[in-house]
Amino acid sequence: MTDPAPSIGRTRVRGVETLSLDATGTRNALSAALVTALAAALTDCAEDPDVRAVVLTHTGTTFCAGADLRDPPDPAALVTLLRQIVELPRPVVARVTGHVRAGGLGLLAACDIAAASTDATFAFTEVRIGVAPAVISLPVIPRTDPRALARYYLTGERFGPAEAVTLGLLTTAADDVDTALAPVLDGLRRSAPQALAETKRLLTARVLETFDRDAAELTALSARLFASPQAREGMTAFLERRDAAWAV
Repeated sequence: MTDPAPSIGRTRVRGVETLSLDATGTRNALSAALVTALAAALTDCAEDPDVRAVVLTHTGTTFCAGADLRDPPDPAALVTLLRQIVELPRPVVARVTGHVRAGGLGLLAACDIAAASTDATFAFTEVRIGVAPAVISLPVIPRTDPRALARYYLTGERFGPAEAVTLGLLTTAADDVDTALAPVLDGLRRSAPQALAETKRLLTARVLETFDRDAAELTALSARLFASPQAREGMTAFLERRDAAWAV
């Protein structure tokens, strides 16, 4: 029996549209299909005047496992998706109650506000499979502390929500993420749509400067690394659940 096609669940409560990554068979990995579906849902939200804010969340125990190694998205498509979140004229709030890996952290960093439960875990695992966190650096680097980021970028270590808050990836962590987000969503509902859009433009200006300056170079780097022999070995080792040949 094959897994259902990746999709985006959608609900709306008082002007807040919730988009749920729904590809539990691959732990919500960013496949070409999931990237396309999420981009389409975000476009709908941008064009709907009744949407005041967007919550990006997930089904299952993983927010996003990173790129789908069996059906990876084109790096340019991932850049477009991350920029779409940053540029969306509505605040985007990440709601995480599970694990986040690699490309999933790019989604998290692209959001304006991010909250996670205290049992969530995070890791930039790209170095473990022979590539680099290239494309996701576009939103990650401008929004995080460089000294703290260096450790987790270079080692691929797992870290928790407290570290993610210190790093700048999360706004807050709580035992009950919905309780933590309640005043946030209430505030967004009470705010004028024009004011929200323009305030978001002020907050994202530096992030978008990074996209303008570095997107082409990092897209090319991502494509080059994913096509390399070390990446082939790293991805094969990951799928076979063994150490890569370079591990010492």
